[in-house]
Amino acid sequence: MSHQSNSIRHDFSQTLDSVRQWSQEAKENIEKKAAVETRELFLPGFEIGVFPNHLNRSSLFAPIARGHRKFHRKTIMVTRRDCILEYTGEQMDEADADLMMALIFFAQPFPFGSNVPLNRARLLRKIERNTGKGDYEWLHRRMKAMTEATFFLEATKPDGTTRYTIGKTKTLRIIAEFDFDGGKYSYKLDPRWVTMFGNKEYSLTNWEKRMWIKRGHEMAKTMERLVATSNETVQRFALEWLKRKMEYTSPMRKFRNALDVACEELARVEIITTHKIEISTKGNPQLTIWKSLSG
Repeated sequence: MSHQSNSIRHDFSQTLDSVRQWSQEAKENIEKKAAVETRELFLPGFEIGVFPNHLNRSSLFAPIARGHRKFHRKTIMVTRRDCILEYTGEQMDEADADLMMALIFFAQPFPFGSNVPLNRARLLRKIERNTGKGDYEWLHRRMKAMTEATFFLEATKPDGTTRYTIGKTKTLRIIAEFDFDGGKYSYKLDPRWVTMFGNKEYSLTNWEKRMWIKRGHEMAKTMERLVATSNETVQRFALEWLKRKMEYTSPMRKFRNALDVACEELARVEIITTHKIEISTKGNPQLTIWKSLSG
């Protein structure tokens, strides 16, 4: 009887292992297929400045100081609790965020995964840059860096279970391909970008106001993207979390001062009406902002 019970348990264990292996292989095949099949991105009222909320709330794009661009290697980036983001590549800054939003905008008429012709001068003008030699060189460097950068994203449900994963079984690059031949440029965006826009999990920045933000106010641009992820008029953010999200390494005192300046710039361009740094009900310092109704 004991031998029979052990045999049954052994057979059950083998069956369970087979089911798990089949399930894993099925998931891998689904992602591999999703990475190569072109997909349309349909967003009602689509304008330039649209970006997935999970990325806007993460440290993937941050207001880093000039000359302090570090390299991440399988780094778990700062996100909210409903997302895990692992990244390998150069730290991206707010200029990169502008560039990426413009690339998504210009790619929208084409199925994601297909070639998108790139008019470099038009793109540079769209992100309020000049069209001199240095600007073209900057664009080439950043496109190359984004093509080399990879990330893995897992979105979770409120109960902690997985909603979807991207980049686990097949590498996801910020820009899938970047080609330049004889003065003609083109790029591809991975079809899996469409998944990150699903269930209306994206925000639309006020591009005109974003472009009004003065040069050197990169923290204001980061806050602008973060504020755009919610329709709430009053928004609160823990200072410790903001500091880590923005890759800010100086003392908290300096961070608070820089955050004040950033919020004043957001008020100037009417993205927010006012802000306050205060103590939360849990006794921790937090930033409270009042979003402009036209922001």
